[in-house]
Amino acid sequence: MRVLVTGVSGFIGSHIARGLAREGHGVIGLVRASSPRDHVADAVERFVVGDHAEPAARDEAIADADAVVHNSLDRGSATGDLDAYLQRNLVASIQWLEASAPRPFVFVSSVAAVADILPSAGGRITPKHPTRPKSHYGAYKAAVEQFCLAAHLGHGRRVTIVRPSAVYGMDRTLERTHGHAIVNRLRETGRFDAPGGGKFVHVEDVAAVIAASLEQERADGAIYNLADCYARWADWAQIAAEELGLDDARIDRSSPPRPQNQFDKSAVQALGVTMDRGHEGIRTHLRELIGQMGAAS
Repeated sequence: MRVLVTGVSGFIGSHIARGLAREGHGVIGLVRASSPRDHVADAVERFVVGDHAEPAARDEAIADADAVVHNSLDRGSATGDLDAYLQRNLVASIQWLEASAPRPFVFVSSVAAVADILPSAGGRITPKHPTRPKSHYGAYKAAVEQFCLAAHLGHGRRVTIVRPSAVYGMDRTLERTHGHAIVNRLRETGRFDAPGGGKFVHVEDVAAVIAASLEQERADGAIYNLADCYARWADWAQIAAEELGLDDARIDRSSPPRPQNQFDKSAVQALGVTMDRGHEGIRTHLRELIGQMGAAS
């Protein structure tokens, strides 16, 4: 299968491309003229240069694709006027869905679409939980999800929705990698006191779910919440301190050690992605990050 990936030069997009290539799929990648592409060139058969909101770039990219993974996002417009944000994200995404018919379509959404959890969920979030966003970003993702479901339910279109939580893994720009700021702060001050935390998923598992969804009929019309584990920033800091050999690091562990709600993993696991890296996955990631930070210094 030849799969078009929008936002292919980004952190998540580049890993999606590599995951698809590993599974034997050909990859077409949409990139802006200003975007680097050397880091993903080995996984992409053909690059289409253009903006994801430009009809000409969209049509050129779709032309010889068998399926579409819509992953791109214009973050820059989020700080500007609302009309630009909606046109370049909400409207553009719906246009991608419509223009790519009848091809299979995977929309990379976000758990931000279900940010507010109903008490009736009983602390267990399944794909059937209604969308309840708390931000423009979450609302845009939730809105596109509804158009995807309408295409599936009303027109028999093969669509899949994946909702990653906070995605970690090695970014080509080391400073943007999850954990980089924590490691720096521990090295410089020997302490870490940021509260809070969240649910995390490794970028390779996101890519694996997308590849599996294109290959399995069970993914038709499905929604997948991607959350491997919950971790406080204090947990990240504790693991980083251990890997750095900082036995006397002062870490604020006052945030709750467990979340109020957990995502049900059964639908994702049925695809063959175990989603069970847990805190040891974070440790493996931080160990690699610390090694690369040392090599770069």
